[in-house]
Amino acid sequence: MNLSHDKLVDMYRTMWTIRTFEMKVVELYKHNMIRGSTHVYLGQEAIAAGVCAALRTDDLITSTHRGHGHCLAKGGEPRLMMAELLGRHEGYCKGKGGSMHIADLDLGILGANGIVGGGLCLAVGAALSCEYRATDQVVVCFFGDGAFNQGTFHESANLAAVWKLPIIYVCENNHFALSTRVSSVLAISDLAARAEAYGFPGMSVDGKDVVAVYEAAEAAVARARAGEGPTLITAECYRWEGHMVGDPQEYRTRQEVEERMMQCPIACFRETLISQGVLTEEEADRIQVEMQTIAQDAAEYAQSCAEPPLKTLFDDVYV
Repeated sequence: MNLSHDKLVDMYRTMWTIRTFEMKVVELYKHNMIRGSTHVYLGQEAIAAGVCAALRTDDLITSTHRGHGHCLAKGGEPRLMMAELLGRHEGYCKGKGGSMHIADLDLGILGANGIVGGGLCLAVGAALSCEYRATDQVVVCFFGDGAFNQGTFHESANLAAVWKLPIIYVCENNHFALSTRVSSVLAISDLAARAEAYGFPGMSVDGKDVVAVYEAAEAAVARARAGEGPTLITAECYRWEGHMVGDPQEYRTRQEVEERMMQCPIACFRETLISQGVLTEEEADRIQVEMQTIAQDAAEYAQSCAEPPLKTLFDDVYV
């Protein structure tokens, strides 16, 4: 690994930040403290951590309904995120957005999105703005395999290619669009091959390998900053939970899930960091405990916050 000690440790820390936050979310949801559909990022931590590690603070991202990991990796504040999930007034969107609509414009988080493929065209608009303002910023558009067949992907990818916009498309192929297995709706196995039709590069990467994800993202970001246009990165992964917390998951077997969970991206990265002398066992354990403490603090903070006053019902509504 040709990365600095600090970069490697930061990515490991980010992955544990996401893992512990999402585990706490599942716990709170099962105690009826989080309402509405909640989609967690467990098992996919290496993608958000690797991609966002290649970005500057002022770079932009668009997210998906499974967006907690993206927001945390881009620097989102766990307390404010948890408060939003619990519908509290101190949350990122004053408790009105919930799990699927967290945004922080100061951090370049343009918003998670409850619409499948909803961030694709928004990302193109943001990239056009970056180019128009000559800011040297880039935009990362996260989307899932379920959005890969949406017309918005074709429209946005084509326009971004024609205008050579500074955008990186990151397809998180976790193999299921809700309950539909990706192999039943895509005739190709290499999803990155689609980029060729639009005239820009496509890369396939192991989404469980945070270093491989980072290296792919770094190359795509450099290309975008150089004015060479978009790149598509398809990252193969596997979501540990169902489509949302509480999904009965009748479309896959428990054996399949358990076998894929054995390929834990955090456990694999931990083993690599220790074997190469980047971290000791004690240091790796300490990071895990530290992130668990942060997740617990976020949960306690959120529960201490007030629900939005009824008089604010129509605030921030535009007509």
